[in-house]
Amino acid sequence: MSKKLLDDTSKFLSYVLRHEPQAIGLSLDSEGWASVTALIDAASREGRSITRELLEQVVHTNEKKRFSFSEDGQNIRAVQGHSNQSVQLQLEEKQPPVVLYHGTATRFIESINQKGLIPGSRHHVHLSEQFETAREVGQRYGTVVILKVNTSEMLAEGFKFFQAENGVWLTEQVPVRFLEPI
Repeated sequence: MSKKLLDDTSKFLSYVLRHEPQAIGLSLDSEGWASVTALIDAASREGRSITRELLEQVVHTNEKKRFSFSEDGQNIRAVQGHSNQSVQLQLEEKQPPVVLYHGTATRFIESINQKGLIPGSRHHVHLSEQFETAREVGQRYGTVVILKVNTSEMLAEGFKFFQAENGVWLTEQVPVRFLEPI
């Protein structure tokens, strides 16, 4: 399968499994799961040819591990990044490393300096253990700025952290006092 087909399908899955399942008449349960058969059928009605084999390739080759199949292989979901209010992942609280990173673009720094990191339309702020991963994420939006997040101080003040299946760290917000530009 071509890289373009895999990338296009990944973007389509991100759109429908994270944000707008109703755009193709798809339903997600409260944990974000959709029936693989229903997804293939709904995509077909919209003129998009998706096969089980293509879905398996996207799930298993996506570098960011954005999607997963249920244990029985009958359902698929995005593992984080949802903006759909009907999806409320039941994530287990976890102890994060002492420091996490967030990559962003310089054009967002003024807002971040006022509000801290907020989830925007998503359910959580996304953080990384790896500086390099944060840099790659930030580069998608322009000239990159990496912010160091002091998680130990946040924990001391009662903030909670979760980790998605793909290793992305999640929290509801990061106030400015816990951020340090690198």
